[in-house]
Amino acid sequence: MTTPADRAPMQNKVPEVTFDFWLIKLLAVTVGETAADYMNLDLELGLSTTSWILSGVLIAALVLQFAQRKYVPWVYWVAVVLISVVGTLVTDNLVDNFGVSLETTTIVFSLALAATFALWYLVERTLSIHTIFTTRRELFYWLAVLFTFALGTAAGDLVAEGFKLGYLATGLLFGGIIAIIALGYYLIGLNSILSFWLAYILTRPVGASLGDFFSQPGQHGGLGLGTTMTSLIFLAGIALLIGYMTLMKPRGQLALSINEAAPD
Repeated sequence: MTTPADRAPMQNKVPEVTFDFWLIKLLAVTVGETAADYMNLDLELGLSTTSWILSGVLIAALVLQFAQRKYVPWVYWVAVVLISVVGTLVTDNLVDNFGVSLETTTIVFSLALAATFALWYLVERTLSIHTIFTTRRELFYWLAVLFTFALGTAAGDLVAEGFKLGYLATGLLFGGIIAIIALGYYLIGLNSILSFWLAYILTRPVGASLGDFFSQPGQHGGLGLGTTMTSLIFLAGIALLIGYMTLMKPRGQLALSINEAAPD
């Protein structure tokens, strides 16, 4: 009879940070924006029903993710796509159903994310994503990811709608900030963990703005493809990348990773 002690040791549960990682992350957060709108508006399920359904699916996906002993591309990225949708819905519920302002949600989720990082570091002495090989670290990781999506949604909507900058300009603005962070990392040695998490947060408003730009009608500053077509296009891209990661780039053979020295 197999006991927990007989099981193979857990390997790192998060993929290497490569160009593929950022590309699929951007696609995932775009789907997070458009899929939430599709179920809420196009299918007329309403915000609350959509939130309950997708939260249940997310819980199932995370149970499957936590059951793995190593990084499995399709399991991990399905969880990322779903948590991006739920993170979007958390912010949308606060703003639309409870009347919380975008300024307040941006501040609240910033504080929640900072508190998560502080507790994570206090307990584990690292925020490295290259050492997610215990259940406790994985819990901290996914909680931080959820707050990055909720924060990115609030900040992106605040700039695009509250400040009336528009979807495309908002995406370009946050994309430019990410480029500055990347330059800081490669040129002046900006801390790799800080660089990663800042870029991770900011890809959410970039993806959300991209999704809105593709899906929203022309009079609202978009291309008018609609949420259905936009979601299908980006989901197809995610599926192709997951297949590529699974078949062509086994773990340990990925290039261009961020190698950070993180204590256990």
